[in-house]
Amino acid sequence: MRHNHRIVFRFLNLPHAKQMLLIQVLALLGAIRLGVWLVPFGTLRRVLGRIARPRSLNSSAEEEATAIARVVQAVDTAGRHCPAIGTCLTQALAAHVLIGRAGYQSDLRIGVTRDDRGKFVAHAWLENKGKVLIGDTGLSNYAPMPALNGLDPRMSKPRN
Repeated sequence: MRHNHRIVFRFLNLPHAKQMLLIQVLALLGAIRLGVWLVPFGTLRRVLGRIARPRSLNSSAEEEATAIARVVQAVDTAGRHCPAIGTCLTQALAAHVLIGRAGYQSDLRIGVTRDDRGKFVAHAWLENKGKVLIGDTGLSNYAPMPALNGLDPRMSKPRN
């Protein structure tokens, strides 16, 4: 219980902008988790694609790096503290949406493999310009499928 108090205290001491981003990330992670359970993935992609439409124009490379780093840190923090909703897929999708809303491009990647017992296993991660942003865990074990460079399947084509 003492650990929870520390988390709340740290959250309350964050700047307002970081608090709002974390709240936004938590809400988005929860909504995506529900969506994964309740609707077909194609439908979820379309809905998230609409949400991910940029609110602003692209800016300098430095501003892009800063904006992306903020999103990645918030998604990583929320995912660590709420593992029930912070799966690799929900985190990659949430970061993809928020990075898209900021006006920047990212690629959702999904890889597949089989575990020691032959069970099919998948992992999702997010890349920007070939650099892994979210989900950089054991990627060499997964055979990557083509990148999804947009969430709306009608608006984008997979890239390799």
